[in-house]
Amino acid sequence: MKQIIYIYMLSTVCALAQVGINTTTPVQEVHVAGATESVRIEGLNTTNNVDNLGVGSSTRVYADAEGDLVLGSSSETIELLLDVENYLVDGNNTSGSTVNQILQTGGGNGYTATGIQNDIPGSIFTLTKNAIVEVNYSISWSVEINSTGRISDNRARIVQTGLYFKKLNTGTGLYENILTDVDGNFINSGPWCIASNAGGCTEVGGLLAINGQFYNNGHGKHGEHENFQNTGSDYVKLGPGTYYAMFAGQIAVGSTVGSGAAKMYLGSGSSDELQIIAHYYY
Repeated sequence: MKQIIYIYMLSTVCALAQVGINTTTPVQEVHVAGATESVRIEGLNTTNNVDNLGVGSSTRVYADAEGDLVLGSSSETIELLLDVENYLVDGNNTSGSTVNQILQTGGGNGYTATGIQNDIPGSIFTLTKNAIVEVNYSISWSVEINSTGRISDNRARIVQTGLYFKKLNTGTGLYENILTDVDGNFINSGPWCIASNAGGCTEVGGLLAINGQFYNNGHGKHGEHENFQNTGSDYVKLGPGTYYAMFAGQIAVGSTVGSGAAKMYLGSGSSDELQIIAHYYY
């Protein structure tokens, strides 16, 4: 009788090809039931498997909506969205659709959105799901005073640059500045004012990768005023959608009294680079 029962149970398991733990109705080859249960495979631990890189590394094993463990491919985890050189239009443009001029402010936070992409359609990218977006850039800039001359007043100025994203509003068909990440948190403790007039701030954005350097020149004839570079790197969590990146910057000085009409031109050279990488996490 025991042999008959054993043969019957064995044939049933083989026919189902599914094993249930804490359940009599498994829906996968191995189905572990219970809200707090887990699975240990000793062949995958750090002792037995050289491919286990430890708790500090991200895994390519995913749990889907049903709780099934699946392996992802490289295209599901990391994607190079944008890798371009000479991202912005060159030159010291002051009018039309290629304005890249930033006026000097005092010691305030006078960022200005500026710089036009050489190829806007080629700058647009799409996220297919939630991702940690990595940005890396190197952007050129130059400075001058009274439209033609090199600054020579020995005043220390700070030149700062940053990057912000515009996202396509599928309802209006327009691209709008995004202020928050996918979790609803303001980007870099923003929002940041990136355009203003005498009445106050007129445009805000979520600035990323803010970086800068000091500029000081005491020799009007020979002092360097162009071919400078700012670089920056940052991360932000974004949701699915279509985006493109823009730049903002500022040139600030402790006091503008007697300093003249100093200006900065963003993207004035031909060596602007931008790289955007998506690290998908679910």
